[in-house]
This record gives sequence, structure tokens and C-alpha cells, in this order.
Amino acid sequence: MPTLTRRGLAAAAILAPLAPAVARAQSWPSGTIRIVAPFPPGGSVDALARLAQPMLERSLGATVIVENRAGAGGSVGANAVAKAAPDGNTWLFVFDTHAVNPSLLPNMPFDSLKDLDPVMLIGTAPMVLVTHPSQSYRTLAEVIQAGKERAGGVPYGTIGNGSLGHLAMTLLARRAATGFNHIPYRGGGPLINDALGGHVPLSIASVAVLAAHLTAGTLRPIVQTGAQRAATLPEVPTVAESGFPGFEAEAWWGVFAPAGTPAPVVARFREALAGAFREPATAKQLTETQQIKLLATGPDELRTFFASQMKIWGDVVRENSIKAS
Repeated sequence: MPTLTRRGLAAAAILAPLAPAVARAQSWPSGTIRIVAPFPPGGSVDALARLAQPMLERSLGATVIVENRAGAGGSVGANAVAKAAPDGNTWLFVFDTHAVNPSLLPNMPFDSLKDLDPVMLIGTAPMVLVTHPSQSYRTLAEVIQAGKERAGGVPYGTIGNGSLGHLAMTLLARRAATGFNHIPYRGGGPLINDALGGHVPLSIASVAVLAAHLTAGTLRPIVQTGAQRAATLPEVPTVAESGFPGFEAEAWWGVFAPAGTPAPVVARFREALAGAFREPATAKQLTETQQIKLLATGPDELRTFFASQMKIWGDVVRENSIKAS
């Protein structure tokens, strides 16, 4: 029988605690995989989950279901995942509200940093400030000047109170020393209906929500909020280019798992998901229809990004006493 050297014993001691996790990863998946989309069907998070679903089933050899658990800006579904067993059978797809909720909803029954492990930053997309063609606004400078001259500020609509669009416009108002009058809607559908009808002078939403209307010319873009101009909107300037260096507010989509999900399982799921999103037909759908810049990063990148988003928008919420409703 071979004699273990001191180095071999040390290596065995290091690897021993990893053995159960490796074993679980090798036997996973062992049941139905559940992807929780914490918003109603039809939204961007739901669309991403259902886009990946069939390819995940093929890649992992398991049944994958998408479960919509809507409520409280995505926190209801996130709470369900935070309290689920960390066995690799439950995953959470989120939108940018996930980084806002900890400051906007102080009584959430889970800790976003401690109870959920990062898996993947799927991608980002700029928001776009738009107006109805009947309005005279064509530049951000004109909007800012109107806000200074109009009592109560220029009205603008968003998908809801505390949404990223609301926070971005609040931050812009402070930096520009101007006035905006926020009109919150209950989602993108009602917002777009009023924007198309000319009932609200300005609207801000993700480019994914607005893309078809920008292409059709039924809404006119004024400025976009990304760090650089989106490839699909090369003629539309950014806020940073328009006199506010460093200004950036991008919608984003990510994936989390219950805290303690074995790292090898997370790695295997992330690899399968990245492969699904990089399939040519799927990638085209993401970049052209959803207007998302595909990143498909690993957990470390999402962890850093998520912490920065919580800090930026948490400060805006607190400094401006923004409430969920």
C-alpha cells in the first residue's frame, strides 16, 4: 500500500471538504430545475428565462420550468429563492430593480447580499428619454431649460415609482439644477400607451421597451443613459456627452442562486446558460429584439457590479426620500 507523503496528506486535507460539493455537482441535476422570474409574464425578465429554457433542458438533460412570482418590484420572487434549498434546483432571474429594492423596501424579509449568491450578469441596456413627435423637445438642454422655466417642472413618465428611470431622472434633476414632475405608471404597457397618445410630454424606459416605437418614428429619442452610445442608436447622444460627464444609468439583467449553492453547480449552470445565450439565433434575439448588450459574466463580475449599483441608487433613494409608493 503506498505511503502518503506530508505534501500528499496536506493536499488531501485541503480537498476533503470539497468532496461533497464535487459529488453533488457530478450528480446534478437530479430533479426539475426551477427558474423564478419575479415579474409577470411578458416582461423582459420572463422573456429571457423562456428564451433560455429549451436550450438549458437540452444542455443539462433535465426539465426546466419558469415560475412567475411577481410582486413588490421583484422582491417577492427573490425572497422565495432566498429561502429555497441551495441544491441547484432553484435560480433567480432579476432586473435592475433588484439593486434598488434594499433601499426602497427597508422591510424586505431577506438580505440581498447574504441570502443570494451571484451567478451571471446577463447584460445591460441603456434607457432612453423620449418625447411625442408633437412636442418641441429635441435636445436635453431644451428639456433642462424648460424644467427651470415651468412651474412644477416638466412632466415625465416611468414604469413606476422607484424604478431606475425615476431614479436616473431624479439624479439628473439634481445635477442640472432643474425641475421634473414624475408621473409613475404601473408598468411599461400603460406608460407606452400614454406616451404614444401624447398624454405625457416625456417618458423614460429601457431601449428594449421603446425600440419598436423609435424605429417606427412614433416616439422621438432625446438622449440615452448608457456610458457609450448604443450600436442601435448611433445618432442619439448620451447624457454624459450632453454636459454631464460620468452620468450612467443602465438597465441590467442578472442571475442569482440561494446562498450556499455549491460552486461547481453554479459553474455548470452558468456555463450552460452562457452557451444558451450565445447560440446565434438567441444572441440575435437578445441584441436586436431585446436590445441587450450580452455580457454573460461570471459570479465575481456580478458581485462587484451589483454592489456598485446598490450604492449608486441606494444613495439616490435615501438623499431624495423616495418611497415605493
